[in-house]
Amino acid sequence: MTEAEIYARLTQVFRDVFDDDAIVLQSDTMADDVAGWDSQAHVNLVVAAEMQFGIRFRTAELESLHNVGEFVQLIAQKTAGR
Repeated sequence: MTEAEIYARLTQVFRDVFDDDAIVLQSDTMADDVAGWDSQAHVNLVVAAEMQFGIRFRTAELESLHNVGEFVQLIAQKTAGR
């Protein structure tokens, strides 16, 4: 899966979770950049991403992320070789 494919699928996850079709993800997008991205939305986002990509995240992996670009890289690592 290419990085562009991950961004496209992850963008749809964000749009669904936040009910906002105007969301456009960039590598430097952070929680402060998305209206409504609080702790509950974060949990919903993680679960939705796991379902979308058929992967599971460990808590330690998620705690080390600082922006969407790092999230995309983590997804790429977990989906590599499929």
